[in-house]
Amino acid sequence: MGLGIWAMHFIAMLAFHLSIPVSYSITGVIFSIFPAIISSVIAFFIISRTTMGKTQVILGAIFMAIGIVSMHYTGMEAMEMGAIIEYSLLLWILSAIIAFISSLVGLYLLFFISQNYSTPDMWWRKAGSALIMGIAISGMHYTGMAAAKFKAHHHAEPTVSLFNSTILAYSIGIAMLIIFGLVFISIFVEKRFQSQSIKFESKFQSVIESATDAIVLADSLGNIISWNKGAELIFGYKDKEVLGRNLQIIIPEKYREAHQKGMKRYISTQEPHVIGKTVELQGLKKGGDVFPIELSIATWNEEENMYFSSIIRDITERKQSEKKINQMVYRDSLTGLPNRLLLNDRLNQALEQAKDNKQSLGVMFIDLDRFKYINDTLGHAMGDLLLIEVANRIQACLGKADTVSRQGGDEFIVFIPQSNSDKVTKIAQKILDLFSRSIVIKEQELFVTPSIGISVYPEDGRDTETLIKNADTAMYRVKEQGKNNFEFYTPEMNETISKKMKLELGLRKALVNNEFKLVYQPQIDIGTGKLLGVEALLRWHHPEWGTISPAEFIPLAEETGLIVPIGEWVLYKACMQNKEWQNEGYSPIRMAVNISSLQFQQSNFVETVRKILKETELDPIYLELELTESIIQDSKHAVSTMHNLKNMGIYLSIDDFGTGYSSLSYLKTFPIDTLKIDQTFTRNIYIDQKDASLVSTIINMAQNLDLKVIAEGVETAEQLQFLQQERCNEAQGYFFSRPIPAQEMNYIFQQQFANKK
Repeated sequence: MGLGIWAMHFIAMLAFHLSIPVSYSITGVIFSIFPAIISSVIAFFIISRTTMGKTQVILGAIFMAIGIVSMHYTGMEAMEMGAIIEYSLLLWILSAIIAFISSLVGLYLLFFISQNYSTPDMWWRKAGSALIMGIAISGMHYTGMAAAKFKAHHHAEPTVSLFNSTILAYSIGIAMLIIFGLVFISIFVEKRFQSQSIKFESKFQSVIESATDAIVLADSLGNIISWNKGAELIFGYKDKEVLGRNLQIIIPEKYREAHQKGMKRYISTQEPHVIGKTVELQGLKKGGDVFPIELSIATWNEEENMYFSSIIRDITERKQSEKKINQMVYRDSLTGLPNRLLLNDRLNQALEQAKDNKQSLGVMFIDLDRFKYINDTLGHAMGDLLLIEVANRIQACLGKADTVSRQGGDEFIVFIPQSNSDKVTKIAQKILDLFSRSIVIKEQELFVTPSIGISVYPEDGRDTETLIKNADTAMYRVKEQGKNNFEFYTPEMNETISKKMKLELGLRKALVNNEFKLVYQPQIDIGTGKLLGVEALLRWHHPEWGTISPAEFIPLAEETGLIVPIGEWVLYKACMQNKEWQNEGYSPIRMAVNISSLQFQQSNFVETVRKILKETELDPIYLELELTESIIQDSKHAVSTMHNLKNMGIYLSIDDFGTGYSSLSYLKTFPIDTLKIDQTFTRNIYIDQKDASLVSTIINMAQNLDLKVIAEGVETAEQLQFLQQERCNEAQGYFFSRPIPAQEMNYIFQQQFANKK
């Protein structure tokens, strides 16, 4: 700008022709450039301010006017010629005023343009301003030239012009145009770069601001220099609240010292530990809440200063989801205890440690006694609450290093690391003692007891599967021996379990392979010796193992539920056989069939009996169902079922009377026809006076209740004589006949027929 003003002034002076030769002092010409440059510096200094007051404008205009006037008159003094210059005071003052006004207007226009450069249609304002400034400066110059009067003097030496004024003027003009061209090109290029930089920065800033993650920039001291909208949402601070403050504001107190040390270590060593990696940490919200975050840190250097950029993501929802998934995958949904998967993982780790350290480890398999009864009686909701309380009680007996897992249903597994038999015994006894007290749920008092099987590493197994299997085996031994106790595994138990499993497998195939058969034991009228009925008894002959005792396979059939299909088969075969005897012309008799508790509890039991009677065409009066005392303990269900059976015409008897635990009140409540005295009482009539008294009492009580009595297990004449004296109605046993096949019963029928004749 300064060179432009000076060039205009100097070219205009060269365009001024005098009648005498004129040359210019190089020193003076160069010296005249400086006031123009200084006035330009003053102008740009003033307009670069964000505000511009009146005083600043006036002072600036004065200094610029002085600079312009100084440039003009210094340039005039650089003229070397045979004349002296005299100035008109009025025109000189006018030129100074023009310089001041042009400077004032120029400053205002420059300031206005600099503050509104992005306003649309600003180009014509710029062009107009340039025109006004050009006219003003030119006017000042020519006013100044007009103020000068040149008077020749004869003593001056004639000057010799060293260059042509026209050529010099064009040279300066062209040179200035070139300079201006370069300046404008550089300004254009700079503005393009600046525009692109602004656009890029704007886009970059837009991306940062629109990001949902927190993007935080900090200097080497940890002071925050940039804070985006994502950071506001995550941490709760506005940018004005955190800019200039230290990053410690968003770091929980327990991590601040470590964070500070980490920054210092990286700055001094440049060795990254978390720089360039994604790590999971914790952040601190404005309200003081600590929450999980995912952090990525990068660094860059600028002007020998180091800066840190952090991308922070709130992973609260992800952690909650992971926790839920962990609960679903590794935890029991009801009790929150580890499930089978997590138990196996922990137990495998504990076994590795026990192996390395040569230590023992105990495993307990716990099954609740009578839980199914409570679950079925009070409902699954109450059963679930009971399981939760059971889990809490078991946990209360264990240490921090011990683990209890729910395997499903009412089964729990406990493993105790670094333990021996004594320690495991104490814990097992503690569990038993704790369950000796009742559990109260919703004002309902409940009692459950645990059966606990125990295995110990390494004696009872060296892997998870074997230890759990052996503890389970020991638990079943506890169940068989009365429940509510604990038992350590022994190798002999495996033989028993293995035999039981083989027996169960064979039992499942027995019906299909037609391995069952029925035998029949006669029931005799004690007074007349007449055949009144037979009891159908089940026998199993295995092709490899031979004949298997009912005492061995009947309990297993009841335990596995196989007694239901087997019982239906027995009932069908017995009814069919009885009908065949009748079709063969033998006198009709009753067929007694034992009914298991599980079979009687089936909802379709009455319909099953009705269907079998219909298919076999047997009259219901010739069928007797023998029920155990355990069947009728559920009185509500039993009364309804028994009345339905009785209405069909079926005889009902109580088998093994006196061995159960039911109240005698059912004798008058239920529609019973007969009581069967168990053979354990009959066998000891002459050995144990108490048994004799019991038999007499049962017979008298039955007669008073108008019930018939049949005694089982009669083997001697003395036993029969005692029963006759006590007026027992019927008897069966080896004294009369052992259980025999249907073919052999034909001889008894024939004998009865012959005696009748």
